[in-house]
Amino acid sequence: MSQKFDLQSWMTARRAEVETTLKGRLAPTEDDPGKLLEAMRYSVLAPGKRIRPILALGAAEAVGVSAGEPTRLAAAAIELVHTYSLIHDDLPAMDNDDTRRGQPSCHKAFGEATAILAGDALLTLAFEWLSEAGVLARTAQEEGRWARSSRAVGFLHAARALARAAGAAGMVRGQARDLKGNTPKNLADLETLHREKTGALFRAALEVGALAAGAPATDLAALRDFGDFYGVAFQHADDLEDKEHQSLAAEAKPRVKELAERAVASLSELGPGAEPLRAMARALASR
Repeated sequence: MSQKFDLQSWMTARRAEVETTLKGRLAPTEDDPGKLLEAMRYSVLAPGKRIRPILALGAAEAVGVSAGEPTRLAAAAIELVHTYSLIHDDLPAMDNDDTRRGQPSCHKAFGEATAILAGDALLTLAFEWLSEAGVLARTAQEEGRWARSSRAVGFLHAARALARAAGAAGMVRGQARDLKGNTPKNLADLETLHREKTGALFRAALEVGALAAGAPATDLAALRDFGDFYGVAFQHADDLEDKEHQSLAAEAKPRVKELAERAVASLSELGPGAEPLRAMARALASR
C-alpha cells in the first residue's frame, strides 16, 4: 500500500484546506490601526509548506477521523504559532534575519514594533481559534453528528499541548538555549536544541490532531512519538541543506534516516489511515 500512496496529491489537498482556513479567518479590514492585521496577514499568508498543520490533519486521519471544521481550525492554529515564532526569531534582538519565505521579514516590512505586536497577536489568536474549535466540536456533538464525546473534550487537552510546546518547556526554551551563543559540541546537545526549538511544535501538531479526533491513549502516545522523531529528523535535514552545524553534519546525516524509520515504526499499531504520515517520514528520509 505504501508504494501506491500518492503523498504529493494528499499533501496538496491538505495544504489547500489549511490555506482556505487561514485566508478566510484572516480577512482584511479597513479598521487596522498601525497595520497590525496587514502585518499578520503578510507573514501568515506568505508561501509556506504548512507542514505542521498538515501533520495535525494527518494525525486525525490516522485514527480514522476525516477533518471537519473544528479540526481544520485547530490545525490552522498551529500555523499561527509557527508564524509568530518566525516573526520573533527574525528580529534584530534574536537571529536578525532580513528575509523570510522569499520576502522581507516582518520587521523589515513593517518595523520592529509592529512585528512584535503581530507575533503577539498571532500567538494569542491561535488559542482563540483552538477555543472556538472546541465550541464548534461541542455544538456538533450536541447535534448528534459526532459519536465520541471525547472529541469535544480533546480540544481542551489540545490547547494545553500547544501551550506547552510553545512556551518555556518547548520553543521558547530552545530559543533561549540557542541565544546563549554556544555552538552544540556534540550530537546529543544538537538534538536537545532541535527537540526544543523545532521538535516541540511538531510533537504538538500530532497531539492536537489526535486529541481533536478523540484518539485513545495508545494511539495518542504513538502519534506523539512520531512527532518527536519526525521533528528532530526534519531539523537535521534542514540543517544539512542550509549547511548549518557543519562540524556535526557527518553524524547528523545518517540520523535523518534513522529517526524517520523510528517515526514509521512508532505507527506500527495504527491502520491504513496512518499511511500519509508514514509516507511523509519516508519522504523525509530520502531528502
